[in-house]
Amino acid sequence: MNAKKSTPIAEPAWPPLGKSNPDLIGQSDAEQTLIEAFHSGRMAHAWMFCGPKGIGKSTLAYRFARYVLSQRGAEDAGPSLFGDDLPAEPSSSLYTDPQSPVFQRVAAGGHGDLLSIQRSLNDKGKLRSEIVVDNVREVGGFMSLTASEGGWRIVVIDSADEMNRNAANAVLKILEEPPDRALLLLVAHNPGRLLPTIRSRCRKLNLCGIGTADMGTLLHTYAPQLNDADTLKLIELADGSIGRAVDLIEAGGIDLYRNCLGLLATLSNLNMVNLHELADMLSRVGAEDKFNTAMNLLRGILARLLRYKAEGVLVNDKFVDEIIVFERISSAAGLDSWLEVWEKVCLLLDRAEALKLDRKQVVLNVFLEIDGALSNS
Repeated sequence: MNAKKSTPIAEPAWPPLGKSNPDLIGQSDAEQTLIEAFHSGRMAHAWMFCGPKGIGKSTLAYRFARYVLSQRGAEDAGPSLFGDDLPAEPSSSLYTDPQSPVFQRVAAGGHGDLLSIQRSLNDKGKLRSEIVVDNVREVGGFMSLTASEGGWRIVVIDSADEMNRNAANAVLKILEEPPDRALLLLVAHNPGRLLPTIRSRCRKLNLCGIGTADMGTLLHTYAPQLNDADTLKLIELADGSIGRAVDLIEAGGIDLYRNCLGLLATLSNLNMVNLHELADMLSRVGAEDKFNTAMNLLRGILARLLRYKAEGVLVNDKFVDEIIVFERISSAAGLDSWLEVWEKVCLLLDRAEALKLDRKQVVLNVFLEIDGALSNS
């Protein structure tokens, strides 16, 4: 394909995630909220960490869990969950030394006062699509026990919005009568999927996307092979999620973005050679992640095109490389036509995922649908 190629990069040496990650960047406000709550002596028994995937919610949950578990010595006087006795003086962060016994036992999944709940494998050895009731059945009994090390009992559910209804109801029963000196930490990418009664019984902590400067620091540290142009583009495409940046790098997302935008630039005279090259690449065995990445990137471009058509501006002055393409193709059809194109493309991609349609034909059909709609306008 003729689209500009980004600098080839090796697999990035990303930091460990979740329970094994000692660092958290870009979420200092949320961290301070937890520190203040813990040292207030009147901490909520359940917290819900909310926000998009890949911004540090799981890392924060385990960071907080390690911090609380490390306070055992300072709490030997025995403050209750809602008591007046306060723990030790607050620190400036939730950081726990990776060499400490608490950190190492949490990372290894061997701390007696911490229970991690997530999707499990089914009888065929495949990861379930949801957290089932069997996964959460032990939570109630675990939280009711006295802490083995004299501190707190903590349960992390990651992610809570993946619980099915039976699992959610089991967790709700625990929230209705929470044990003393026990914490339930729920990680939720889409909290609206949870029962309202669960949401109402948790203190909600909204995490924001990671800022541009912090994203740049992370990418320069863990993906130094990226040139400046690719780093800036990745920051735009990741939208504040370092997890999404990881996925994009692993799927070759920068090149896929440029290929999709390049094809849209040829609308009304669609470059069929480049289109077939892209379709062939995305339909290869083992290219499922590349296909999903490319189609999600295409959805993003079309969404920004719709906003540009409706408002005449780009979102937050980002994606300035799209402006030339948008100026040329947006005038080829009215807003109603572009909305119809958007709906048809989304419907086709949703059907492709549900019915496992041939990926090459899906790619061809999506771009031909867009091109045909504009040609008929």
